[in-house]
Amino acid sequence: MYVAIEGVIGVGKTTLARLLAERLGAESLLEVVEENPFLPLFYQDPVRYGFKVQVFFLLSRYKQLLPLAQPSLFARGVVADYLFDKDAIFAAMNLSGAEWDLYNDLYKSLAPKIPTPDLTLYLRAPLPVILERIQRRGRAFEQQMEPEYLARLHEFYEHHFATYPHPLWILETQEFNFAELEADQDWIVRQVQEKLGLTARSDHQPNPSPIASLKRS
Repeated sequence: MYVAIEGVIGVGKTTLARLLAERLGAESLLEVVEENPFLPLFYQDPVRYGFKVQVFFLLSRYKQLLPLAQPSLFARGVVADYLFDKDAIFAAMNLSGAEWDLYNDLYKSLAPKIPTPDLTLYLRAPLPVILERIQRRGRAFEQQMEPEYLARLHEFYEHHFATYPHPLWILETQEFNFAELEADQDWIVRQVQEKLGLTARSDHQPNPSPIASLKRS
């Protein structure tokens, strides 16, 4: 079982990934964000640091996801709080010209080696909700993020998932509080179990150890 969760910055991907991993008895795979040394600089000067931030993320995500090609290493299943396609979505928005061409060549050489999720959850929420969640989690380099940037990112996500060819479930997260309400948590877990063809679990055993298309017109 390999489940991936995707959506715009601040939509609740990591919270849901941890919940599903715990309730499904799977490993959680969380992307490296704050370890990217170029990310704070990117928000200050996107043109200068866009290529560097994207290549760091591309290689980091590739190294994290490549072991999934050996299922025996993850017999309990994996829930990831990102999709490998994510990097190309951001790069398509942030890069252009020779930098985009170079990145695209690199991405195309790596992407076929990454397995496809059995189910991808695409989380959505209105822009005011996203901004409130970003402010609440308090990452310093995200606090100056422009609403226009997030709105444009949302458009790129919508375009990508409009033609996504693999099993997909779109979830409007503003309608749920899966961070706190057990009833909402139970409903989402049941939906995922059904879509994966899993038998409902009667226990809520904790997860012991978390493991560390392209540009379109």
